[in-house]
Amino acid sequence: MTTQPATTEVTDLGSMERARRRNLVVQYIFMVLLAAFFLFPLVFVFVAAFKEDSSVLSDSDGITAFIPEPWVGFDNFSSAADRASLWRVFFNSVIISSCIVGLGLIVNSLFGYALARLRFRGRNVLIAVIIALIIIPFEALAVPLLYITAELGWLDTYHVQILPFVANALFIYLFYTFFLNVPVSLEEAARVDGAGPVRTFVSVVAPLAKPAYATMAILGFLFSWGQFLWPVMVTRGVDVRPLPVGIGVFKTTPPVQWGDIMAYAALMTLPLLIIFLIFQRYFIQGVASSGVKG
Repeated sequence: MTTQPATTEVTDLGSMERARRRNLVVQYIFMVLLAAFFLFPLVFVFVAAFKEDSSVLSDSDGITAFIPEPWVGFDNFSSAADRASLWRVFFNSVIISSCIVGLGLIVNSLFGYALARLRFRGRNVLIAVIIALIIIPFEALAVPLLYITAELGWLDTYHVQILPFVANALFIYLFYTFFLNVPVSLEEAARVDGAGPVRTFVSVVAPLAKPAYATMAILGFLFSWGQFLWPVMVTRGVDVRPLPVGIGVFKTTPPVQWGDIMAYAALMTLPLLIIFLIFQRYFIQGVASSGVKG
């Protein structure tokens, strides 16, 4: 009389386990297909960057689009460098993005830390203003900002592409939410040991915020590296022109050679992949701890 319920329970557990495995298989298949959907364009770009120019579009409707034949090595990169100052605009983008990210991490983290720890009149209003600035699109501010920078004589310079983006409302708010979760007792213990405010922040708070710093570094680099509208408005010559504007001009410059364009696109994409692969572990932790939902 007692064996039947036990047998039924074992059968139910077996059915649940089989259902769980089926769901897991379906999830993995879906994720693989989704990854392939996003990876195929990247693979096509990198393969086409090493193919003969005439084969880039003619092979694009079949599997041969993902086979680097005929192989031309780095000839497309050399041609793009000769025709459109590829390495110059790449160097410009590295300078601009590095300065925005480096200065932004310092300014935004200190601002967010101050909001999280200091209590002063108008603090809630300031936080509300920061949230409002997140909502306002940059396009709404571009024309007034262009007028101000033109009056200052900053056009066609590096700093006109750097300084307006150092302080970022989104990053300030994300740092603020992260620092709210850092125990104040750790800072109090550091002060008891004789550490001042700067030493406390550098030695205690900042090391705990590595995931947040990595998240902001990746997002900041992604934003600044792909910036197009503002550089189009404030740059005229190739001396300070970044990669996105460079490829926009280059793809309309006759003769249109798709191998060179793909080499340009590959060089623009590669640093983003490298940065993400280096910091992906901290990025995932930072997204979770800062409350950012993808």
